[in-house]
Amino acid sequence: MTELQRLLCAYDAHRAAGRACALASVVDVAGSAYRRPGARMLVTDDGQLTGAISGGCLEGDARRRARQTIRQSRPSLVTYDSTDPDDDLQFGAALGCQGVVQILLEPLDCSDPDNPLELLRRWTEGVAEPAVVATVFSLAGSAAPAQMGQRLLLTADGQVQGSLSASSALHATILADARAALQAGQPATCHYAAGAGTVRVCLEILRPPVRLTVYGAGNDVQPLVRLAAGLGWRVRVQDGRPGQAQPARFPEAEAVRVVPLAQVPYEPHDGSFTLLMTHNYYYDLAVLQHLLHAPGSYIGLLGPRKKYERLLLDLEKAIPDAARLLAGRLHSPIGLNLGAETPEEIALSIVAEIQAVLTARPAGFLRDSPHPIHPPLRSDGPLVAEERTSAVCALNSGVE
Repeated sequence: MTELQRLLCAYDAHRAAGRACALASVVDVAGSAYRRPGARMLVTDDGQLTGAISGGCLEGDARRRARQTIRQSRPSLVTYDSTDPDDDLQFGAALGCQGVVQILLEPLDCSDPDNPLELLRRWTEGVAEPAVVATVFSLAGSAAPAQMGQRLLLTADGQVQGSLSASSALHATILADARAALQAGQPATCHYAAGAGTVRVCLEILRPPVRLTVYGAGNDVQPLVRLAAGLGWRVRVQDGRPGQAQPARFPEAEAVRVVPLAQVPYEPHDGSFTLLMTHNYYYDLAVLQHLLHAPGSYIGLLGPRKKYERLLLDLEKAIPDAARLLAGRLHSPIGLNLGAETPEEIALSIVAEIQAVLTARPAGFLRDSPHPIHPPLRSDGPLVAEERTSAVCALNSGVE
């Protein structure tokens, strides 16, 4: 289950119980921070929390402020500043991050079909492609052409939804920037002139869950499915053995199917990440041949390098350019070099490799990287805050 899915489940439960809720969202960051824009936390009027906006240091103060937001029935923006490390460690939240984080706090109207979580819910239903959500989070000056918390959701097929009125003077401009962000796949913070003031908007890229198809239903696949599903990935398991391909063996999988060897060439191509873990040479050969022209960017093959070399020789007898078609896509031996031995360790190395491919990262030690952990956010102006707060880490202290 993804973080967003957990938020939606909690929101539904609180709504059914009649609890008032507020949403805390990271909308801008300068410097280093534990979470990036798009991180969210749901807060109830009695202080229950779901989700996270930091490593635990901001949640206590944000909870207190979110409950105030519920009582006051209006959104607010709070800025947490830890750029002075000595001051922060002595008097603040002791983040040690030396960054600035802005959090938008909003009371949720459960009757509003365009409230933030309902808007995101519509994207999650049947989602297959990325989208972008633009959130107005800061206003300066009078007569601003938007309101704090208004949103615009743009999907890959061009549909536009949300609470930001199409008649707003900024709608067309924000929509154009949202299209550019979606095309580039890059989040951004945008500043727009509004009379004598400015409107600031967070452009967040919404990415669909990873779709993973695993050919093979052996015991070594079970920990992999558990780990991948725990990351919110949508996992399907397929095998030719009816006794192995049983839903009861893979309760976390989205689907478990029996696919006989003769049926493999007729399986649909869906562009998902694919793992070959059947321990059956001829089944792997059939699947690999079937995937030669598939759109997926990742194929992982379990087994030693000699196995792949033999498979490639057999493939090239029927398809001479098989090596070219698999170049850059096939990973064999599969997984990162973690010294994995047990099925659980092997699952970790495989899932870690997929995550590295997904994010185009080299998967080395962070201590050896000359680059920041997170790429810098694109912004057309500096982070602006009239008032900055050093939060006391009071999550478990009972301080409200």
